[in-house]
Amino acid sequence: MRIVIAGGHGKIALRLERLLAGRGDEPVGLIRRPEHEPDIRAAGARAVLCDLEKASAEEAAAHLAGADAVVFAAGAGPNSGAARKDTVDRGASVLLADAAERAGVRRFVQISSMGAGKPPEPGGDEVWAAYITAKTEAENDLRGRDLDWTILRPGALTDVPGTALVTLSDPPLPPGQVPRDDVAAVIAALLDTAAGHHRTLELIGGDTPIEAAVRALNS
Repeated sequence: MRIVIAGGHGKIALRLERLLAGRGDEPVGLIRRPEHEPDIRAAGARAVLCDLEKASAEEAAAHLAGADAVVFAAGAGPNSGAARKDTVDRGASVLLADAAERAGVRRFVQISSMGAGKPPEPGGDEVWAAYITAKTEAENDLRGRDLDWTILRPGALTDVPGTALVTLSDPPLPPGQVPRDDVAAVIAALLDTAAGHHRTLELIGGDTPIEAAVRALNS
């Protein structure tokens, strides 16, 4: 499969690119900085320059032509302000979904966050509130589209080695952590099945092997 990954230089995206390349797929990472291209190539993917904060839907659609699936793994990052939470975590996802529709790519996996889907708690951090609001609005936009979408809400992300053991289900799950390794592996498994189509799924560490957790979505 040819799989285009927005936010191609992100921590989850690079892990996903390695997994996909290792199993014989053709990952393509969309990046906005040319200096990130060597890392993309080292992960076994092809790098494409496309700044989703500036590109048009037509420009983005040209990069999706011939793809089998799209993964939205972009994010404004921990040091960005509230404005970029909106332009990246919401706006870039909406633009990529527009581009997928134009390019005829039906499969769309969106990485969201646990906590999305409900208003942020009052009195909390302004940037966190903007992030959760942006993720919620991106989810709502995607649900309204005629795409084979899956929304994946990981818990608190860590960089410890993956265990390949998770809890994956419809919301709500209790708060928990999950290694980025395991998030990438779950996305790779979801791309191989229709079980996650039109589902919002939450993901934390657990005791179920990833392949079994994904297969269980069929039951």
